[in-house]
Amino acid sequence: MSERRNPNLLRLPKRHTPASRTAASAEDGALLRAAQSPWYALLAGLAVVVAFSALWAAASLAIGRIFPWMTLLLGFLIGWTVRRAGRGVDWRFPMLAAVLAGAGAIMANIIVAAAFTAGEYETDIVTVLGAVTMMTWPVYFSEALSSVDVAYALIASVVAAYYANRPLSRAEYQALRKFEQGERATGKRRSGSDGH
Repeated sequence: MSERRNPNLLRLPKRHTPASRTAASAEDGALLRAAQSPWYALLAGLAVVVAFSALWAAASLAIGRIFPWMTLLLGFLIGWTVRRAGRGVDWRFPMLAAVLAGAGAIMANIIVAAAFTAGEYETDIVTVLGAVTMMTWPVYFSEALSSVDVAYALIASVVAAYYANRPLSRAEYQALRKFEQGERATGKRRSGSDGH
């Protein structure tokens, strides 16, 4: 019985062997940058704000209550939409998502308040919003927005910014880093040659 024993009997095969690694190149990083679209992210984010405001107003009227925490859901939806539509990998996309979420939360609260006001006066939302003038906006804001609404809007902005950038694999991150390092090196060479 001269059987050979396998010393690695319980050891799983390696998934990350040197042969399985693909070298990340700066060209791949350039493709990641080229795939970004702030305009698509903006348009998709605005569409989410409008649709969410309408749905939130309808649901609040149907239930008869206003839930300010719904702005957190708005923040998540905007962040996810900006991620999917914009495919962003830089700072512009979390900033865009945060601004959209903050402004969208305030706009949605105003539309929900207008929906309740329209129900009290037996008219429509457009008539209520059209009747608000420059003189009545401060009063309308003081009645429609509370400090809790503003706090939820700020938290929704943070949530949207967190979910706005697309997650990168290790190879994509390395490719993007090589591309950025190449850009910096090229910029330094240009500034060095221009200055002397």
